[in-house]
Amino acid sequence: MEDLMKSQIAQMENYIMKKCLWQFHSRAWDRVKQNEGVLTKTMQILCEEPVEKETPSDKCYWVDAVCLADAFKSHFSWLESLDKAEIKLLMQGLKDRIDFVTITGSLNLELTVKQY
Repeated sequence: MEDLMKSQIAQMENYIMKKCLWQFHSRAWDRVKQNEGVLTKTMQILCEEPVEKETPSDKCYWVDAVCLADAFKSHFSWLESLDKAEIKLLMQGLKDRIDFVTITGSLNLELTVKQY
């Protein structure tokens, strides 16, 4: 089961890295907020839960999340077979992976420049 989830996370990560621009902010703290906002809202959409859209940032993340959830549904038919708990676990694993790739494991030294 763990290998299957890793494979699914890798497929979703590949889609994000090839098709989405939102993960390329120039500052680490922006990437943290963006990854959390977009991926949490995507998980909520996939789980048919309410999504907060109160602030301008929430609305921006929500728009990206709607597009991402639609893409995930159309590209990954296996999502239909998952229950809400499995989707939440999958999306947390995806968030952890995207955080690593775009922030903690990134070799981009500009992410930590204090003048930004």
